[in-house]
Amino acid sequence: MKFNTKVIHAGVHPDSATGAIMTPIYQTSTYVQDEIGVHKGFEYSRTGNPTRSALEDSLAAIENGKYGACFGSGLAAIDCIIKMLNPGDEVISTNDLYGGSYRIFKTVFEKYGIKFHFVNMLDVENIKNNINENTKLIWVETPTNPMMNIIDIKAVVDLVKNKNIMVGVDNTFATPYLQRPLDLGADVVMHSVTKYLGGHSDVVMGALVTADDKIAEEIYRIQNSSGAVCGPMDSFLVLRGIKTLHLRIQRHCENGVKVAQFLKNHPLVDEVYWPGFEDHPNHDVAKSQMKNFGGMVSFTLKGDDIEKSKKIVSSTKLFTLAESLGGVESLIGHPSTMTHASIPREERLKSGVKDSLIRLSVGIEDADDLVSDLTNAMS
Repeated sequence: MKFNTKVIHAGVHPDSATGAIMTPIYQTSTYVQDEIGVHKGFEYSRTGNPTRSALEDSLAAIENGKYGACFGSGLAAIDCIIKMLNPGDEVISTNDLYGGSYRIFKTVFEKYGIKFHFVNMLDVENIKNNINENTKLIWVETPTNPMMNIIDIKAVVDLVKNKNIMVGVDNTFATPYLQRPLDLGADVVMHSVTKYLGGHSDVVMGALVTADDKIAEEIYRIQNSSGAVCGPMDSFLVLRGIKTLHLRIQRHCENGVKVAQFLKNHPLVDEVYWPGFEDHPNHDVAKSQMKNFGGMVSFTLKGDDIEKSKKIVSSTKLFTLAESLGGVESLIGHPSTMTHASIPREERLKSGVKDSLIRLSVGIEDADDLVSDLTNAMS
């Protein structure tokens, strides 16, 4: 089954009781048992819910995995992965990553004896130099947030082959429409489902997908034990959103290239970060592991003028100033004071996150209107 068909049909079956074509919202906390231990596959909705199960099956299918697990947020999904580790274990992560990921690593798990190394993964040799006998996880984010760096997933996998080191990939920006890390050898994929998979800015959710039986068993154990699950209504909304994922991402990509090219030629702009440009770092890797280059674009202003960047993000009309990304509507943000404010400034600057950096989530509106909106805001 090809991808465009999978997003419509995979994991979803007509309701056996009524024939409803959409998976019903099973708004229930518990389930009747015929006798002790004899039931229809569900006992308690923290452990399993039919609506959530349908979504988990759908996500596993479109990522070419075997197992999916959904959580109350993307950070709850990351929390589950790190809980698979033990005190004394070490994690190597990219130095350019979502601020919330950095925050949970540094302020929550570091105090429990897990050590984190943040390295520039554009060159996998930087990963190799930090691997030791305590390394248990390589955490990859590609494209990265907000610098749009491209990390070679297969090269990372080859680097740790036969070393008993798990490779996890945050695939939020690319989505399984553009990139499937499990096909490249990754062990587990994470999504902030809030973003492109939901696609309509009306759900907060996270997910993990794997093809590994042992990893899946541990994920489900932690999911059930910690209880950070999503509800059936949110699961229903994401099931609906996934059905148009391929159509939406196509338009995100079409609009993304037009906005990126406009910015590249604008006199106020210093650098534009979008992996579709031939001079973008690891552009060739992006071409090889991604179907297209997505609708996320970041850029800096000449002179690194933070006040000017703040004025621009407050002056757009169609690009809405807001946290998050991946919805049908275009969003604009200022990473150093918003999504990445939890990362110390000196650390942000090391990874290229300047004070004037602006991040765009290019939506599916008419591209000409979006360019006009940016033109007015920057004039």
